Amino acid sequence: MSDFYENVLDVLRLDERFFADDGSFLRNAVYEAAMQMDSDLLHLLLSNAETQNRFFKKVDGVQVFDKVGFGWVINNRQFLPDSYTRFKNKIGLADISGNFISQSGNVELVFPYKECVLEGGQTKEDQNRKEVFYNETLAPDEVDRLLNPKVLVNQKKYGTTSENAEVDGYLIRGNNLLAISSLLTKYTGKIKCIYLDPPYDTGSDSFGYNDSFNRSTWLTFMKNRLEIAKKLLSPDGAIYVQLDYHQVHYAKVLMDEIFGEENFQREIIWRIGWLSGYKTADNNWIRNHDTILFYSKDANRLKFNKYYIPKEEFKEIAKSNAERYPIEDVWNGNEYDDLNSIAIVSFSGETVSKMLNRDDEVKGQKSEKLIERIIKAHTEPGDIVLDFFGGTGTTAAVALKTGRRFIICEQLDKHVDIMIRRLNKVIDGEQSGISKKNNWTGGGSFIYCELATLNQSLADQIQSASEDEELKGIYSRMVKSGFISCKVDPAEIDLNCNEWTDLTFEDKQRFLMGLLDKNLLYVNYCDIDDEEFSISEQDKAFTRSFYGEV
Repeated sequence: MSDFYENVLDVLRLDERFFADDGSFLRNAVYEAAMQMDSDLLHLLLSNAETQNRFFKKVDGVQVFDKVGFGWVINNRQFLPDSYTRFKNKIGLADISGNFISQSGNVELVFPYKECVLEGGQTKEDQNRKEVFYNETLAPDEVDRLLNPKVLVNQKKYGTTSENAEVDGYLIRGNNLLAISSLLTKYTGKIKCIYLDPPYDTGSDSFGYNDSFNRSTWLTFMKNRLEIAKKLLSPDGAIYVQLDYHQVHYAKVLMDEIFGEENFQREIIWRIGWLSGYKTADNNWIRNHDTILFYSKDANRLKFNKYYIPKEEFKEIAKSNAERYPIEDVWNGNEYDDLNSIAIVSFSGETVSKMLNRDDEVKGQKSEKLIERIIKAHTEPGDIVLDFFGGTGTTAAVALKTGRRFIICEQLDKHVDIMIRRLNKVIDGEQSGISKKNNWTGGGSFIYCELATLNQSLADQIQSASEDEELKGIYSRMVKSGFISCKVDPAEIDLNCNEWTDLTFEDKQRFLMGLLDKNLLYVNYCDIDDEEFSISEQDKAFTRSFYGEV
């Protein structure tokens, strides 16, 4: 790719308008010439076979210039990492004329832009910034680099295995879109079951993920991930997505498109629990369920282990001579089904909190019984299950206790910390949740690892900063790193001005987060030997082993 950019530069050097006296590239001059369909520029681009092929399309014998595609390339950070000629002191989406969309009351981002890939993660610091979309047609290089397999570092093994045995699972810390796109290298078509409990888009700031998307952004966020999930599923595999009323109906239409209507299997209603407290005060029918969408990869090859609720597991209130009861698509909704929810067991029973500390309790945690029912319906011991909204590790805990292997992705430090402590207790033989039912006595192993960070380390520093001087120092390092957004001109930013001083500390943090090039949060596998990134030999060996290239 670098050869392509060098070739473009060589072509543009033939026009003295596009380079300053000191030899620096005048990106803005080129961009403006392109937008105005400058004849000299077009002649230059047509004179070179590579630029002609890339930026022109023949229609009825006439070469038509793709000025939008050319503009994306010119403004690509990779084109010239140290050039900042698009002098903007604001950050946001812009149209092809360079005007910010946020300044136009006539432009609205809606889901028809679903051919885009949503940049950014799911951490708290992302909640209040405008999301950035890459168009797969106009910015293929950005998308390719964003979804390239990543380097894995800081690996640590927990539990024990025999000398040549595989570990039971992986816990990968980092942006889940980038993590699962990295899995494609080794695990395409090998995942038997996927369970997802994504952000519900409730607008609640108390939820750890970025749970305040607008609908079009949320749908793009999910589409990017579900398309990769489909590739990871085995032909006989199944995927379950748990949501509430905020987005489930839109998600159903989205999943029909991605997986095919013929692969829709069931809409499962999970009755949350008994009504009590403030919930009963609403002057309306009281919401008391989540919805779980169940799809197959291929309806004709779907593996489904039909099983029943045995008499010994009936609710105590159930009086029947029946020896077993088939499981309906309404769970915890009849007198036989003892599938409790966290809303019922609260701070006891199978909650993570009982195993760890009271301040570890996380809103939205799902019960082990719920995940067990899903996993056992589609897998056998040794099969791989995937959950890339890992939360507090319920899917991993159930996988260990039922003899399945697992891959869990999680970005939030709090959840990763809870998950590691929880899984260590599972390995030691803790007896909450489904342990007794599955005769669990302990054992197993897993490896924790992280996506190697680039800009993510700067993002972490911004988030943990507590004083203005720290932020100024971080900004100085950002400018020197070359990983600042190409839409920003550092010369236009003065951290000593009154406008900066008048900002709240949180707004200052948010502003610096916006300056980072979010496409360079992590180190790509193809760059593993680049000395600039200082990847250790141990991390190189582990990464190559993970991708099966030892």
